[in-house]
Amino acid sequence: MMSSTTESAVRDRLAEVLARRGTGIADRWVQLQLDRVDPGAMSVPKADLREEADALVAALTAAMGRPAPAGHGLGGHPELHDTVVDMSLRRARAGAVPSATSQAVLALKEALLEAVRHETFGPEEMFHAALLLNGLLDAAGALCFETYAEGREEIIRRQSRQLLEASTPVVRLWQDVLAVPLIGNLDTARSQIVMENLLEAIQRHGALVAIIDITGVPMVDTSVAQHLMQTVKAVRLMGAECVVSGIRPAIAQTIVQLGIDLSDILTRASLADALTTAVRLTGQESVQESVAAADGVRSVR
Repeated sequence: MMSSTTESAVRDRLAEVLARRGTGIADRWVQLQLDRVDPGAMSVPKADLREEADALVAALTAAMGRPAPAGHGLGGHPELHDTVVDMSLRRARAGAVPSATSQAVLALKEALLEAVRHETFGPEEMFHAALLLNGLLDAAGALCFETYAEGREEIIRRQSRQLLEASTPVVRLWQDVLAVPLIGNLDTARSQIVMENLLEAIQRHGALVAIIDITGVPMVDTSVAQHLMQTVKAVRLMGAECVVSGIRPAIAQTIVQLGIDLSDILTRASLADALTTAVRLTGQESVQESVAAADGVRSVR
């Protein structure tokens, strides 16, 4: 273990080397990545590689100015920490694979050690310099991989939510009438999306009736029924009425056998029946008469 005096002296020497050879180190790091990393796996343009190299060399130079407590990773080096996090997130969003990012950190270590080897370091100084650089870059590599994983998880969560929203569209069937055609299983996450999208659409369009069509839902159990009832209650709190359609005979039997009470919910066998009910609830006589009235208005115009 080196003394604080020795460490300070080595840090000063490394900072001087980085300041003087920074451009060459950055060039060498970019070239090592281009030579060793599959371009398809890296997904980072050469111009961005150079920008990353300059930022990392500058952050490493700043890191040499302050010793960090042992066991704290890059917590004591905010510039280096933020630079590594930014690089990892940008690469994750660009679609780079984790191995390419890990190889990039290893390549930077090699570029730095090559630069140090050309300096007049004594054997003991060289040893301590290698220890310092290895410690910093090993911590940077660990942070890089952790940030990369978090970045990819963020992308996956965002894409999953987008898919859920796309699979639960709210459509305007008629004046003051909205509908949500559901297809597939209805779990807690999807139910929340259905409720949020429907309530926002009711407010946006000033709808009076919302139809939830479950014709494409393969099974209705206690959980699905609870989600439906919660959505119906939320719709009513918005001042609208809710109609559930698509109650097939098999689903009706299942609901009865499970003892699920849907007596408080207005249900219809088909979407067409639900639309007829919705039109009546909005104060119109029938869908056919509404169409005729709309055609009459258009013909007068």
